Amino acid sequence: MRPLALTPGDPGGVGPEVTVKALIARRDAAVVVVGDWPAVSAEAVRHGLPVTRVQAWPAALGEAVPVLDPGDEVEPVEVAAIRVAVAACLDGSARGLVTGPIHKARLAARGFPHPGHTDFLGVLCRVSDPVMAFAGGKLMVALVTVHLPLRAVPDAVTTERVLHTIRTADEALREQVGLVRPRLVVCGLNPHAGDQGLLGTEDRDVIAPAVAAAREEGVEAVGPVSAEAAFLAAAGGQADLVVAMYHDQGLVPLKLVDFGRSVNWTLGLPIVRTSVDHGTADDIAGQGRADPGSMLAALAWAERLTDRTARPAGG
Repeated sequence: MRPLALTPGDPGGVGPEVTVKALIARRDAAVVVVGDWPAVSAEAVRHGLPVTRVQAWPAALGEAVPVLDPGDEVEPVEVAAIRVAVAACLDGSARGLVTGPIHKARLAARGFPHPGHTDFLGVLCRVSDPVMAFAGGKLMVALVTVHLPLRAVPDAVTTERVLHTIRTADEALREQVGLVRPRLVVCGLNPHAGDQGLLGTEDRDVIAPAVAAAREEGVEAVGPVSAEAAFLAAAGGQADLVVAMYHDQGLVPLKLVDFGRSVNWTLGLPIVRTSVDHGTADDIAGQGRADPGSMLAALAWAERLTDRTARPAGG
């Protein structure tokens, strides 16, 4: 079986530690680590994981986990690692990509022009508008807007963007997860989904037409409904995925219920990509205290999505 490519992320954060701990727990996982050799090997020695440095993508896996250091002096190693890992996915060497956390502010200070993994992956895969989603626990959520100031969100929530998110989520649930007829519930932007225009008109004039258009295309989507109703429906098994209008609307309830189990899942790419749902956690980096639960979940979700023999879930 082809291995997954795993990028630990920022070598100064907890990424190398959670990578090593996860691979100790999952010695059966077929993985090639692509990242900073000094950081990964130091954690491997500390925790007792056999690793070996390789100069090119290995033709076969042995007892020791191969670590491919991109060795790029032009850009940060975590960025170069993503390039190498995505290329391996696109050329078929890797069956999917699992990523550890990067530090957006540190990368921006070094000239990295993207706000995070998602946009950069879109550029590498030549996809103009990938969708950030989260899965792996009790809830699945897709975001219409991501890293924006709250005051900028209403202008960014357009009928076209909402419809794109609904379509992309529906396609991913069908093609990658195996659901025959996914059930999507779409949040409103305003409290009570605008309360028939009393609390804002975006829900009526922008979101509702997107849901109607999706339904005309055969997508089983309902909304807009208030966010609390949407998440209650999903938690109660009445919906497969919640489409949230902005970052905290989707991630606050998801992380409250599923932190450590949920996985960042990029939709709309020609490759499978999953990631941890946490940051670099600089305050505990290097202390041996990092919890690998989300990395284990990211590995498991990537394996599920790339396992063609898995039975369709829930369909």
